[in-house]
Amino acid sequence: MEFPDTVMTKSKKGKLEIRSLDHRGSYVICKYIDPKTMKLADTKRKLMLKDEEGNIREYFIIPLKDPKRALLIFPEAEEKDRQIWNDKLGKAEEIWENKKSMAA
Repeated sequence: MEFPDTVMTKSKKGKLEIRSLDHRGSYVICKYIDPKTMKLADTKRKLMLKDEEGNIREYFIIPLKDPKRALLIFPEAEEKDRQIWNDKLGKAEEIWENKKSMAA
């Protein structure tokens, strides 16, 4: 089967590979701030991914010494019934906005 050059890539070992869609969806990235100072409490972030079927995957993003590198870690347990603080609006809001269709 022939594939367009735009979907082809080479691995670090030089092996030819196809860049193939696994999931498509939307994401939310949360930072952690100190409620007293409103400054960053930690350098970690949380990445939440929601695919087209509504399945959610969560990862902590832990920065490493090299600023170009980070470690992704699965959280030990999912937190239920939570919201995020929107600094710009100064209020709590739902993590996932209720949109009829997600942008692709």
